[in-house]
Amino acid sequence: MTVRIAIPAPSSDEEYNGRSLPAYVDALQAAGASAVVVGLNRAQEKVAELIAGVQGILLPGSRFDVDPERYGEARRRECGEADAARTAVDELLLRDAFNLKMPVLAICHGAQTLNVWRNGSLIQDLKTEVNHRPGRSVVEAHPVKVAVGSRLAALLPAGSALETAVNSSHHQAIRAPGDNLRVTAVSPVDRVIEAVELDASDHFVLAVQWHPERTCAESAVSRSIFKTFVEAAALWQPRRVEDSVTVK
Repeated sequence: MTVRIAIPAPSSDEEYNGRSLPAYVDALQAAGASAVVVGLNRAQEKVAELIAGVQGILLPGSRFDVDPERYGEARRRECGEADAARTAVDELLLRDAFNLKMPVLAICHGAQTLNVWRNGSLIQDLKTEVNHRPGRSVVEAHPVKVAVGSRLAALLPAGSALETAVNSSHHQAIRAPGDNLRVTAVSPVDRVIEAVELDASDHFVLAVQWHPERTCAESAVSRSIFKTFVEAAALWQPRRVEDSVTVK
């Protein structure tokens, strides 16, 4: 049976979606899964029906920012507008994924959303010596240092120095990690958080600040991120209702 992964439409901007969504779909297909795209205008009960038929959740990037009011800050002028429709769908998906311990892969905006949903905070606008948004075509924008013993570390080549080069396309980043999220990669020059993972051996939750879906052709690590996520989804089994615990 083909593994089915729910992915919300990246944003309310259809032009952006047309440019960005195919890369996620292709990356999932290459890893052996099919994408179930969740439209942002679907009724809540329809989203619930879709979730009932999938084995994993992928939260993609977006051209919008996370509303800083969600983590208790006033909006700075550098902060872009939020996307209420995307936020609503993400929260539905995250709620069910955590209740059911369904595997989650979160990318860029998705990582920021996950972190805020878990009561973390964000840097509204990065100002460092590292260029974190050099453009979509730059495959190796800067290195990231990966934590020993993390899920990410297991994806690196054997004998590597726990460092890999990543692309980069963001102006915000995680400031304080959310509840039970462990920092597992940082930009070594400016210490910007580049990845977090849920600190739970029985629930696959990986969030990266870069865009592995854009570099699957060039990067074995990018391919491994999707492969490992899909493998976790293939092994996932629904929890009985009486065993589920409401997290939020």
